[in-house]
Amino acid sequence: MPEPLGPARLAFATDGTPYSEQYGDVYHSAAGGPAQARHVFLAGNRLPERWRGEDRFTILETGFGFGLNFLATWAAWRADPDRCARLHFVSIEKHPFALADLRVLHARYPEFAALAAELQARWPMLVPGVVRIELDGGRVVLTLFFGDIADAGKMLRLAADALYLDGFSPGKNPEMWSAETIESLARLCAPGASAATWSTAATLRDALAANGFEVEKREGFAAKREMTVARLAARARVAPVAREKRAIVIGAGIAGAAAAERLCARGWEVTLIERRARPAEEGSGNPAGVFHPVVTPDDNVLARLTRVGSLYAEADWTRLAEAGHAPRWERCGVLQLARDAKEEASQRRAIESLGYPPEFAQFVIRDKASVLAGVEVGTAGLWFERSGWAAPSSVANAQLAACGARLKTIYEREVATLARENGMWRARDAQGEEIARAPLVLLANANDAARFAPSLAGKLRRVRGQITYLPQHAIRAPRTIVLRGGIVLPAIDDRVTIGATFDHDDDDPNVRASSHAANLERLAHILPGAKPVVDPSALEGRVGFRCVTRDHLPIVGALDQENNLYGALAHGSRGLVWASLLGELLASLIEDEPLPLEARLAEALSPARFP
Repeated sequence: MPEPLGPARLAFATDGTPYSEQYGDVYHSAAGGPAQARHVFLAGNRLPERWRGEDRFTILETGFGFGLNFLATWAAWRADPDRCARLHFVSIEKHPFALADLRVLHARYPEFAALAAELQARWPMLVPGVVRIELDGGRVVLTLFFGDIADAGKMLRLAADALYLDGFSPGKNPEMWSAETIESLARLCAPGASAATWSTAATLRDALAANGFEVEKREGFAAKREMTVARLAARARVAPVAREKRAIVIGAGIAGAAAAERLCARGWEVTLIERRARPAEEGSGNPAGVFHPVVTPDDNVLARLTRVGSLYAEADWTRLAEAGHAPRWERCGVLQLARDAKEEASQRRAIESLGYPPEFAQFVIRDKASVLAGVEVGTAGLWFERSGWAAPSSVANAQLAACGARLKTIYEREVATLARENGMWRARDAQGEEIARAPLVLLANANDAARFAPSLAGKLRRVRGQITYLPQHAIRAPRTIVLRGGIVLPAIDDRVTIGATFDHDDDDPNVRASSHAANLERLAHILPGAKPVVDPSALEGRVGFRCVTRDHLPIVGALDQENNLYGALAHGSRGLVWASLLGELLASLIEDEPLPLEARLAEALSPARFP
């Protein structure tokens, strides 16, 4: 259970240096923050020399502050013609700055104006956990952990090439420099990693040495006579094994499209095979779906996963739109009404204890909820201001368009057999004709994946869901999405969508009047004043089949790592919330990059979690 984030307060020392009142210390030397970053952290880690010619380079920092070390590093990377292709910068921050304060602080360093503006445009809401920000066209990846450094070893998964130790001074914030902290950070370092810091505290140097670093002092910056540098010289770095970046993705729903786009963004050549004529025609085929986080008093796995997923999806769709591939989506807001007094009390308790920014989640009484919805609602509930709806097919098409020439699509072909032969996967149709071959296969074809991966047997379930369309004139539609044991969407394209049923052990693909009637009952429960006079048998709708697991979490990761078989499956009814993030997770796992979410969440999604 994370503590509520306490944002940093904007303050300055008497000489104008940014200052933390909470810790009684400055954010950088009074002699100059950019110069300190270049002398201590860049030069101390022998950068840019060490990243030259590398495919990627990963830096881990303790204490993001307002991002001055990051901006200095990014600027040095951009200025280096021999820079690595992809720079990962992972940073830990317990007290992040709000965007407005970040702008004030960045304005003091005009040399970074353009980079700071790009960072500000991507700055996330201040909620606990891991957040990934793509910058510089995806070539610079900033991964922030908003939380306590004591949890970083459990929350982060990466292999850092360089370590920036830059917390407040050991006397002001001893936890950041403790032996336990250094041990956990060392476990996140790659063989041959370096470390640098302005501190020369004996306890720090001893802790580094105890964890395999060779430690020495060098000339310090400005008034500090010495600084510390260290290197894991005892562990020789193993050269990465060259791999052929070609993959087959089976299934062109939003899970497959997201994974294909994330692989293509890393230089992979992807062949996408889909049995339908177009993307997103099966489980992802509803005209509109809802995206919103889940909030629980204990901040469980589902809550944390939907939180990071919702924020990542919004950022991803914005990125796609900026690249000219705009999905169709709208932040109309989502009201999650309490089903009963017990749930209302739970909602209140969650908001009070977790301290979220109100634009992320807040509790609203019934009258306020009715005003927000524009129609009468039955109870109080949670209000997600930034959530809303998206058209899944438009999201999938945008992601596939962003793949560019690296993507080959094959529609109206069904994979009948998938066999590993001489280090290659071969996908063949029912006639035995080869459709495609590649060293790696990703299954994103929902329940059908079990045909190709014996390890999935008995782990996937197929659940029927029917939605109902009401003509806009038949109901006073809410202006927000309203949930209460079902969903009512605002009017989209002159019709209101309600639903959906959750029918176990039911393979009927046909629209049924009985399911329409069940959805009308849901409508009456959600909006008591909405009483459309309609004949259920005359209504239109759509049937889709969700793929779910028994714990209602997706399956993402290696199904057979030795043979390069992966899965992105069982997104259930939260595909819009999860697909973009889990596509990034899958690509990060395949490429052995820092993970874009908490390590414990990745473990909760692993195929290996099932016996």
